[in-house]
Amino acid sequence: MTGGRSGRALDWLNFFTANVQTGFGPFVVVYLTTQSWTEVQTGLVLSIGTATMMLCQVPAGMLVDATPRKRLAALVAILCIAFSALLMVVWPSYLPVLGSQVLHGVASCVLTPAIAAISLALVGRAHLGERLGRNARFGALGSGIAAAVMGVVGSWFSAGSVFWLTAALTIPGLIALSAIRGTALHPPPVQPVVAGVTAPEGGLRSLLTDRRVLVFAACGMLFTLSNAALLQLVGTEITRNAGDYANVVIAACIVVPQLVMCAIAPWVGRLTETRGRRLVLLAGLGALPLRGLLMSVINDPYLIVAAQALDGISAAALGVLVPLLAADLTRGSNRFNLCMALFGLSMGLGGTISSTLAGAIATWVSVGAAFAVLTAAGFLGFLLAAFAMPETREADDSLEPALGAP
Repeated sequence: MTGGRSGRALDWLNFFTANVQTGFGPFVVVYLTTQSWTEVQTGLVLSIGTATMMLCQVPAGMLVDATPRKRLAALVAILCIAFSALLMVVWPSYLPVLGSQVLHGVASCVLTPAIAAISLALVGRAHLGERLGRNARFGALGSGIAAAVMGVVGSWFSAGSVFWLTAALTIPGLIALSAIRGTALHPPPVQPVVAGVTAPEGGLRSLLTDRRVLVFAACGMLFTLSNAALLQLVGTEITRNAGDYANVVIAACIVVPQLVMCAIAPWVGRLTETRGRRLVLLAGLGALPLRGLLMSVINDPYLIVAAQALDGISAAALGVLVPLLAADLTRGSNRFNLCMALFGLSMGLGGTISSTLAGAIATWVSVGAAFAVLTAAGFLGFLLAAFAMPETREADDSLEPALGAP
């Protein structure tokens, strides 16, 4: 169950929004370099954009929770991303580019929970795992294809053409969004008042007092703290050992996990429905320290690419579980997107710390020590999930009607 015709439209919405978001990756650095920006200027603008996304996670989640018009929220976010791409290429001065990054950060914080909320309203909790698996598959396909196409376009035309293409790709994204019928969306019911007992209170405080939310947030932070800088460390070794083929090997290290994620994400989503969330969570978190251990002892570039396949397992598991656990942990309340925002914030904090920590340890101690610290952080996240994170799937989830079926 993935939502019928509206579900297929949601597939393409994920595909094209991933296309669009790819344009704001490394291509920004390439473009600003061609505009004679210094590394300091580029780094400052990108840091402000990242900080914006961190600060806006929770307010954006609360906003999407508050509005019943999730498709409108997604529409506005996509239009803002298109405008930020155009602003970047039309007016590449400091303040406009800074404004572009800030606008993109805010819009991204709204778009991600809006798509998750649409997914939940389309298929209901009982089929949300499989639906999120499809979202992950089409998102990974969109990112991979867009990276290749934008690389070719940027090389053949100009670095700025990537952002014209990014803005253009929002058009099919908007068409896909418009094809999702409002009549197919049925938000999950909020727990009613029964015998004088009120429904669970919404708000940030109630989530911060839920042990399960805090445990998974900590697992997510440890995961990204371990994961974010692994490929960065490996890149140095690849450059040293692969010589002229270093760029090809690094590209393969990025593409292979995407292919693995595309292949297994829907199956991972179904597994969360049939076997529960804990099994998938432990597999996703457990693959990370294993990958870190392998990369710390492998020197052959091609074996490193093979080890990167484990990243696809982790990406598929976490890509499905972050919104799925948010739905489980906010059952009967209107805090789904706020919970997702808390998870996103914790994972963002881990990723922010990761690169700085790994770089400092590699410089002051050794690369091997940096690998050891990152691997230990990933293993600690696995242990925390194994001993402190309960199963969140409830028996009545499987009995919930398939909401949103045409």
